[in-house]
Amino acid sequence: TGTSATATARSSTPGSTPPTSTREVLKSDYLSPRDMHGYGTHTVSTAAGSAVEEGASFYGLASGTARGGVPRARIAVYKSIWTSAGTGTTATVLAAIDDAIHDGVDVLSMSIDQPGENSFGALPAVQKGIAVVPQTVVNAAPWVITVAASKIDRSIPTVITLGNKQQIVGQSLYYQEKNSSSKSIFRSLASGDLCTKDVLNGTDLGGKIVLCFPQGAVEQVPMPLFTFQKALQNIQNAGGSGIIYAQYTTDTLEGTATCNGIACVLVDLDTGNKIVEYMSATSSPVAKIEPARTFTSKELLAPKVAAFSARGPSIYYADIIKPDIAAPGASILAAKGNSYVTGSGTSMATPHVAGTIALLKALHPEWSPAALKSVETLTLTRQLIRLIYDIEPSEYNKYYGCAISRTTVSCNRTSVSGYHLNLPSISVPDLRHSISISRTVTNVGEVDAVYHAAIQSPPGVKMDIEPSVLVFNATNKFHTFQIKNYTFGSLTWHSGQKTVRIPIAARTTMYDFYADVA
Repeated sequence: TGTSATATARSSTPGSTPPTSTREVLKSDYLSPRDMHGYGTHTVSTAAGSAVEEGASFYGLASGTARGGVPRARIAVYKSIWTSAGTGTTATVLAAIDDAIHDGVDVLSMSIDQPGENSFGALPAVQKGIAVVPQTVVNAAPWVITVAASKIDRSIPTVITLGNKQQIVGQSLYYQEKNSSSKSIFRSLASGDLCTKDVLNGTDLGGKIVLCFPQGAVEQVPMPLFTFQKALQNIQNAGGSGIIYAQYTTDTLEGTATCNGIACVLVDLDTGNKIVEYMSATSSPVAKIEPARTFTSKELLAPKVAAFSARGPSIYYADIIKPDIAAPGASILAAKGNSYVTGSGTSMATPHVAGTIALLKALHPEWSPAALKSVETLTLTRQLIRLIYDIEPSEYNKYYGCAISRTTVSCNRTSVSGYHLNLPSISVPDLRHSISISRTVTNVGEVDAVYHAAIQSPPGVKMDIEPSVLVFNATNKFHTFQIKNYTFGSLTWHSGQKTVRIPIAARTTMYDFYADVA
């Protein structure tokens, strides 16, 4: 394709103190872009990994052909965060961006947990025609594509059978080795309550499956942060053979990938209470935990934003809708070392978008990052690109005054509201009176086309568009329209069965200290 996708590796322990010497770094990392612990490999293989048709699974789970979004792309990797340090600095991230610009990459995928705002420092890359895709809604700059994580139409259910033959389904990555001597049999079922070390207090759980309620849902008591891994370790130290862990839904299963040889499964609080009811009704409760399976179906609720995902609105720049798009980010199978593992997070969602942007860039090398972003984020029908919302990179300077050096980034709002940028969405955070906002669309579909506006307005709010019909031909490839008076809804342009939709959101403000939020 002639397209380069780039990825920036992150540390597995963000937030700790930077290393004091190169020697310290080299104790747990490579003095090169080489990946030490698999995170960079996972994200890069998601964006542009070659197709692997055999053996791609996590111990038989999520099996199938594994391939990146654009497997024929060339990859450049820039290490801006070191494992031993736990984090980098703004300077190291900016240095990686500078190197990517110098090397002439087309797409910059930034799956990093560097604290603070990184996307504003990417403006020079965007001005050079590089599309930038960072993770998390914290990255609020309008010139980048901010990604949320969504669930997919695949689940990994784990069946729990109680002594009364009732079957309950949880989820986990629990597996049994092919030559494993352990079998799925009924075992005594015990309550571990919070499953802290103090609560268990030397209790002999030899051979038992233990039910944990870390949030204190049974006793309705406050519960400090307590992880599944700690509960697992406490039960294992007490001789337990299995753990059923009740929790609020998190949509992450990776903690169950290494259960150290004992059966493990996550259930929601409602399911946990059903198990409690069974245990209360019998004198000798037992349960059996089966290894996990893979289940794929269109009936699964997907795509759905994952519980752990970044969400909008941006608290810093509410006049820009963020995130821009959601992509698969829950239990994503990708490469790590010589095998495959699942990973969850916006870090996993970001390379999905970077890969598709690289494909678009290969098809339309002349398109700007803003044009690519508009195609990626618009709701389209018939699968063909028809209209785009383009922005000259210099336009951003009217809305955000940014000073970018090799070590720091500083951006301040100007007096012009961000919602006047020609973005494929509209957000007005303080609507008090009638307001008019313009957008310009470029026809990249059939030369002769006519689009009619369809407005979705909320009750009690009037929303107008002028003109309501756009006529494109060989002479008129661009059209500007205005939208007036709205709170939340959408604008869809129709041409026969073809549609192009953008979201519209606003918060009506009555006084400076009061906002009516639906």
